Amino acid sequence: MPVVQRPAVAAALALSALLLTGCSGGGDGTGDGPADERSGAASPGGKASTSDRATAGSVPPDKGEVKVVGTLTENLKSPWGLAALPGGDLLVSSRDEGTITRIDGKSGKKTELGSVPGVAPGGEGGLMGLAISPDYASDHMVYAYFTTASDNRIARMLYDEKKPPGEQLGAPDTVLRGIPKGTIHNGGRIAFGPDKMLYAGTGETGDTGLAQDKDSLGGKILRMTPDGRPAPGNPESDSLVYSYGHRNVQGLAWDGKQRLWAAEFGQNTWDELNLIKPDGNYGWPEVEGKGEGGGGDSEYVNPVAQWRTDEASPSGIAWAEGSIWMAGLRGERLWRIPLDGTKASADPQAFLTEKYGRLRTVVAESGAKLWLLTSETDTRGEPEEGDDRVLRLEVK
Repeated sequence: MPVVQRPAVAAALALSALLLTGCSGGGDGTGDGPADERSGAASPGGKASTSDRATAGSVPPDKGEVKVVGTLTENLKSPWGLAALPGGDLLVSSRDEGTITRIDGKSGKKTELGSVPGVAPGGEGGLMGLAISPDYASDHMVYAYFTTASDNRIARMLYDEKKPPGEQLGAPDTVLRGIPKGTIHNGGRIAFGPDKMLYAGTGETGDTGLAQDKDSLGGKILRMTPDGRPAPGNPESDSLVYSYGHRNVQGLAWDGKQRLWAAEFGQNTWDELNLIKPDGNYGWPEVEGKGEGGGGDSEYVNPVAQWRTDEASPSGIAWAEGSIWMAGLRGERLWRIPLDGTKASADPQAFLTEKYGRLRTVVAESGAKLWLLTSETDTRGEPEEGDDRVLRLEVK
């Protein structure tokens, strides 16, 4: 398929580790109120892509490059989650239709696997993140994070490729229920880490107090076994909570040293890229962005980079070529944050500004290649012919 660019192309690329503005009020993405949203993502199966430079431990160059080499597929409806199967094909979820579709990684052919029972779309809720079992070769399990009439939950389903299309998903086996739901801030990203544990980013649903409440699953990053139990090595042995004080986490990715990074929607001022520490308190609602006085409040973990919310509204993230790549919804751009260990080595660099509309999810394919998912058909965008689509990128 040819590369398709939107007619309204912004002229300039934005640079700054401290610039980007955002949602006002409760939602995340346009600043229009409760239906407003913003999101984040992980590398397929939680596995970081590798490169010679990254494994050698050298710092990537200050300036990078992005080339859109093709459009894999088009005409997706409210796509949200994107996950890579062994062999290179992709699975994509439709937030509002509650379906999962397989996309051939070479031809772009789409095959609907089936619907997920119990999905109740509304506002920022619906069928969101997808993750492939680290033991997929033997168990054929696909995990999904979705909103029901009463909560957000995570379930796994057997994917039986031998059945007819539309009937290939088994009945959901719920591994975790009781994640708070709301019209806004439902989180939704899930990914398996290098430790084969399942991680989930959740939101505080607009109830800011949940973020600091360790007894609540809202406003957290959760870490669990594949069957939903507290993972060995968690800060508290009987708790799923891995980190807290989050507003709305929708981006999860691991770097070449297996460090966990997360993107988070701010409210009116700062969006964040955070390095996640076990039992770390990321400050919401007491702090948005870096703490007062530059150095920050020692009680809270400061972000590694921050943006004004109208230039980001970060959704999915991935790690490739020594950098974090962050998809922006309201900002309609792809950000590159080069890393030197646990800090940014240069100012963030923006690419594709307003060329493809809202960007939802970015997934590392291999080496210097990324898959990028647009998000113009989710009720907040302005879809054009062909939206939404999966783009293939080469980066450096």
